[in-house]
Amino acid sequence: MLDLIGNRLVQAILGSALFLQIGIWVRNFAVLLFVMEQTKGNALAISMIYVAEYTPIFIFSFIGGTFADRWRPKRTMIWCDILSAISVFGVLGTLVFGTWKAVFFTTIISAILSQFSQPSGMKLIKEHLPPERIQAVMSIYQTIFTIFMILGPILGRFVYHKFGIMVSIAIMGLAFLLSAGSLTFLPSDSVSAIQKPVTTLRQEMKAGIRYVLAKRTLTLLGLCFLAAGLGGGLVQPLGIFLITERLGLPKESLQWLMTFNGLGMLVGGIMVMIFAKAISPQKLLAFGMFISAIGLAICGFSTFPWLTYLVHLLMGLVLPCIMIGINMMMLQNSDNEFIGRVNGILMPLYTGAMVLTMSMAGVLKEMFTLVAMYEAAGVLYIVGLLFLVPLFNGQSVNSYIDS
Repeated sequence: MLDLIGNRLVQAILGSALFLQIGIWVRNFAVLLFVMEQTKGNALAISMIYVAEYTPIFIFSFIGGTFADRWRPKRTMIWCDILSAISVFGVLGTLVFGTWKAVFFTTIISAILSQFSQPSGMKLIKEHLPPERIQAVMSIYQTIFTIFMILGPILGRFVYHKFGIMVSIAIMGLAFLLSAGSLTFLPSDSVSAIQKPVTTLRQEMKAGIRYVLAKRTLTLLGLCFLAAGLGGGLVQPLGIFLITERLGLPKESLQWLMTFNGLGMLVGGIMVMIFAKAISPQKLLAFGMFISAIGLAICGFSTFPWLTYLVHLLMGLVLPCIMIGINMMMLQNSDNEFIGRVNGILMPLYTGAMVLTMSMAGVLKEMFTLVAMYEAAGVLYIVGLLFLVPLFNGQSVNSYIDS
């Protein structure tokens, strides 16, 4: 593990991830709290923050992934961070001389650029690291995200309450610049990565769709994503009702569910990092899906706080298995020149399904019971798990079958 952390590529990627997480969490809470203050808690204005964050995933994910396959990955990542920083400082100037509503653009622009940068990072990891090292790197990467899920809200609130919106946005811009600086230490792009494509963008997008449909593993993974997204979105907004209606606790107790979930994610990320070489990614994903399904079912029925908290700890523990398993299966089953497009096709399936059921969750809760909602989410996770079963029938995760 120590020699892996000493790798130049790994240091650059992890350094960039660290600075980006600082900028993102300061942004998330600064924009949220600022908009709440400016609108006196207007629900529509606050919901628009999440629209600004998720909409670019649908619009730009496939486009960004296609361009990531065409462009130099190192240069793409650096320029995305620089452009994000420039946009942030532009918004800062707008706040001084114009309208407060410009803060929405900090989320929109960085979300758009991340759709170009993220698949480029995956290409670099696959290009420069031997296959047996990739899963360990993805585990470390996921652990950084997990740590910030626990510490990020604390950092974001502190910066905003201590320094205000102007300094918060300035810190965000500086974080993007420091991320770009870290990426300059990446190895140079390989020759294959900098050859100019002879096909058009439209042709390459069509080729990406055909590529995913022709690979049985990727097609099944996409269906798994779809089912998991539907299940996750169904209960995502209902945690507060789980606390107040099923457990009979004050709404402030929701923070304990999030705390136990976050602690589980941290421990789970470390465990996967330690045992990364011993477990195949499809087993990681299947195990995480199964435990999550059981956990959701228990949460729906439970009226005991200690049991609900324990189950959230357990579901947090296996969430890194799901995330790392997903990323590893995409990397191992995609040729280097298609990684961006595969990511751009599969990831929106999960996010789109999640947003769809999130938007319906409030209405469905009025039509059905809270217990039924959680049991339905558990069933959807089991459905997603069933799509993974064929991958265990003697098929290597590194191979593919033409349909």
